[in-house]
Amino acid sequence: MEEKKQNINQSELSKEKFFTLSEFRHEVGIPLVLAKKLVIWGVIGAEKAVDGTLRIAASEVVKVVELFEKPWVKAYYFIRALGPGLITGASDDDPSGIGTYSSVGAKFGFGILWMAAWLLPMMLAIQEVCARIGIVTNRGLAGVLQEHYKKKVVGAAVVLLIIANVANIGADLGAMAASLQLLIPVNFYAAAIFFAVLTIIFEIFIGYHIYVKFLKWLAISVLAYVVTGFIIHPDWKIIFNSAFIPQITFSKEYIFAMIAVFGTSITPYLFFWQASEEVEENRLHQKLHRLFHKKENNGVKYKIARMRTDVGTGMILANIVFFFIVLTTAQVLFKNGITNIESADQAALALRPLAGKYAFLLFAFGIIGTGMLAVPVLAGSGAYALAEIMKWREGLEQKFSRAKGFYLVITFSILVGLALNFFHINPIMALYYSAFLNGLIALPLLIVIMIVGDDKKIMGKETHPTWVRIFGWMSVLFMVGAVIATGILYL
Repeated sequence: MEEKKQNINQSELSKEKFFTLSEFRHEVGIPLVLAKKLVIWGVIGAEKAVDGTLRIAASEVVKVVELFEKPWVKAYYFIRALGPGLITGASDDDPSGIGTYSSVGAKFGFGILWMAAWLLPMMLAIQEVCARIGIVTNRGLAGVLQEHYKKKVVGAAVVLLIIANVANIGADLGAMAASLQLLIPVNFYAAAIFFAVLTIIFEIFIGYHIYVKFLKWLAISVLAYVVTGFIIHPDWKIIFNSAFIPQITFSKEYIFAMIAVFGTSITPYLFFWQASEEVEENRLHQKLHRLFHKKENNGVKYKIARMRTDVGTGMILANIVFFFIVLTTAQVLFKNGITNIESADQAALALRPLAGKYAFLLFAFGIIGTGMLAVPVLAGSGAYALAEIMKWREGLEQKFSRAKGFYLVITFSILVGLALNFFHINPIMALYYSAFLNGLIALPLLIVIMIVGDDKKIMGKETHPTWVRIFGWMSVLFMVGAVIATGILYL
């Protein structure tokens, strides 16, 4: 680092050299999205040349190199620069997802750990497809689909999406309330109401540009499960042997669990949320970038480059958390004969006597943090989809008075999910089956999304890259195989 600073000081600065934005980010070793944000935030100064390009002095490069000497500072700015992809990835590990991963970890041990590695490229490909559709069309997924497919078909998919989301919201609110009970003496129903009302207030009355920052930093809560995985001191040799080689058992329970994990990891609500949030992000960037009218920075190619960093970070984070939750529950619960886990808070409680107080606390706090992140995403994804079909004004940056239908769907989804906890409907069983249902709903949606994303009439030159095409269709084949195996085993 010192040698790099000296070289810049002695050669570049003495010549009064200026860098383009692309050259600057290569000099400092950061993604383009972060380089652009550093200029927008005023962390570094930039001049506008006659041809409209940005020029950054070598002295500013030295300044950033010194600023990023501390890794935690660089990490802070990187997370700050990320957008909807990080939120999407982190919300994938919501309390209901934690419950599903804990359940399969406790039931099958390391036998399903291989899915983390195999699902990662599929998760990256599918979320990139959804993000590309949002960026190129500047419309949400439901709006794009209904232009090319029958409205009734798209409407049916959206209704199923909202039903599955409501079940997830109920499970999440219940898990959050139960986890809070594990930490402090509080009434379960009072806690559930508190989390539901707090989410509604935040989602309706706080603008997207502020609310997205709150959600983004909540995403850090999922790291609690990574820390927990190290606290329990697992047998890494056995884990790595199980992490990449599939250990498929052709039983009803195992195939059902595979589809549930697929439906939790590559879930329909993330498809709709990702595309819609790219539209929201476009609107936000238009406000932030009024100073810069350079086409190559604000065009589709730049937005896709920014999105790829964003989506990649979010999906990798989601996958790592999935891996560590299965690892933790397999190492602690499965090995101790505790194979029946029905909820995330039950998993946290079971860890307490076996893995220690700190593992228990991290698991419990993680459930609350991820729930605060996921519930608004679940409610919002259904609201975006329905609003587009009904031609309502939508968007988290809109005032309630201008987008009443959109916000009423959010409120309705959260309140009905909350009600599941009062009417003694077991939201956890609903969760496991909704995860399975999500897997089944995902199949036709995946096929349609892959077709739309490769349609030049819709996407122009921004159709699927080769790797997205390969892993996107691979996810379809994976689900087709799992559904056929389920049919054979159950018939």
